[in-house]
Amino acid sequence: MKVLLVNGSPHKEGCTYTALTEVEKSLNKEGIETDIFWIGNKPISGCIACKACVKLKKCVFNNDKVNEFIEIAKDYDGFIFGTPVHWAAASGAITSFLDRVFYADLCGGRKSFYLKPAATVISARRAGTTATFDQINKYFGLLQMPIVTSQYWNMVHGAKPEEVKQDLEGMQIMRTLGKNMAFFLKCKEAGIKAGVKLPEVEPTVFTNFIR
Repeated sequence: MKVLLVNGSPHKEGCTYTALTEVEKSLNKEGIETDIFWIGNKPISGCIACKACVKLKKCVFNNDKVNEFIEIAKDYDGFIFGTPVHWAAASGAITSFLDRVFYADLCGGRKSFYLKPAATVISARRAGTTATFDQINKYFGLLQMPIVTSQYWNMVHGAKPEEVKQDLEGMQIMRTLGKNMAFFLKCKEAGIKAGVKLPEVEPTVFTNFIR
């Protein structure tokens, strides 16, 4: 079993990375393989709703790491997305990244994330963490990804990596998150081996408020 941890910070080894590596250590102790995927610090365009992904099965833009991620996502059993807080919300880069990744998966019918557990990790100097936590979790809910939680909302505090490490409760929350993710993955694997089938999928019904 493998979990992909996504670093949505412009800093490759900053505060968000520090939190993710604490989760990673916990997952590894439970026998779960891990990789860390950094979205980089180059501009990431937002989705332009061209719907080319319906036919391409990927995003029409090829100048960033979105399609690279889309291609490898199918190989992982769970995901953890980390982001710093920018203006009481997720970073603009990871917001654009997730908009395009999840839209391409949904419209392209790839189902790389279907019923795979997910969690978000939030890093902040001070405030905006719960708003960001809610924002990222909405992506998981739309793609039918079970949301893994910890003993508290998945957040750490600090302006520098060494300060994040001093957030003892935050570090414990990260370790607990890793253990809970590992438990969920093992339960899912055991259920499938025991013959528990995935839910029957009905054809999607789209409606709006205009008749």
